[in-house]
Amino acid sequence: MTDALKRLSDEGVAIWLDDLSRKRITSGNLAELIDQQHVVGVTTNPTIFQKAISSGDGYEQQVADLAARKVTVEEAIRMITTADVRDAADILRPVFDATDGQDGRVSIEVDPRLAHRTRATIAEAKQLAWLVDRPNTLIKIPATKAGLPAITEVIGNGISVNVTLIFSLERYREVMDAYLAGLEKASEKGLDLSKIRSVASFFVSRVDTEVDKRLDTLGTPEAKALRGRAAVANARLAYQAYEEVFSSDRWQALEKAGARKQRPLWASTGVKDPAYKDTLYVDELVAPNTVNTMPEATLVATESHGSISGDTVRGTYEQARADLDGLEKLGISYDDVVQILEDEGVEKFETSWNDLLASTEAELKRLAPSEG
Repeated sequence: MTDALKRLSDEGVAIWLDDLSRKRITSGNLAELIDQQHVVGVTTNPTIFQKAISSGDGYEQQVADLAARKVTVEEAIRMITTADVRDAADILRPVFDATDGQDGRVSIEVDPRLAHRTRATIAEAKQLAWLVDRPNTLIKIPATKAGLPAITEVIGNGISVNVTLIFSLERYREVMDAYLAGLEKASEKGLDLSKIRSVASFFVSRVDTEVDKRLDTLGTPEAKALRGRAAVANARLAYQAYEEVFSSDRWQALEKAGARKQRPLWASTGVKDPAYKDTLYVDELVAPNTVNTMPEATLVATESHGSISGDTVRGTYEQARADLDGLEKLGISYDDVVQILEDEGVEKFETSWNDLLASTEAELKRLAPSEG
């Protein structure tokens, strides 16, 4: 059987797993994926933790101990999630060492309820970095307006960051600018820039979900012809922006000081529409120095029947721009689409976090020792 995952890795795409649970850690499954499936990183988010902890598999003893100490539910969640991230980081440490810090990374997100509060986001990022206490951690900060200055400040403190929930090309350019500004701050403090890493998580499938809904409402032949094209076009133009920014004079000055490029990361790569090939957002987004973070189903599908045939991004920018322009001609506002997606993204993570709070609180009460 051809090894599509190896070919993907050879093309410069780092394969990260978009999932984590205690069972995956303790069963040896994560180590197996690293050894056999070319997985070199892990991403988490509030939804992933909500599903993992709500399943209860492997968490009961720690929750019982936390209940005995009468910790708050917020503290309990942080103790549980950082323990999983720390253990996953230890499993990935050999990859981190072998790639000089490029991969072998595990991401953990700031409390999504802080998405519109800059100062609180900075404080939370510093706290998470301290709690996990592993050099191969990435702190996830959402690319909201309030998140941008937080990214600069956190990078400026030498903390590596995964910028999440990026949907628009304009916001992505602002994210890259925030990263460069953070590196400049770090340089002024005399920090080692080579130790600071970052990825910019550009969300993919949700763009097609929102745009296709609007195209279906129109129902014209022109609208049908653009179904399933917006997400890939958007991501490809993001890579064009990446190439521009990371060849600028400003970047080259930082690179000479030891800085490393902020890699584009393709997030939300599980296909939502069954009419599309289940490896669409892997096959069509192959480019050097990128990351594709996949749910396990997408990882398995890519291994089974992914079509990896070299770079599928560079050289496509003209067509990508034409596809997005085609949407505007049909009256579908790109700016409206990406703003709705950002607002919904923050809201979905907040909902997952609130669900996690409720289910963890219930478990703390259930496992609390009787007094006396």
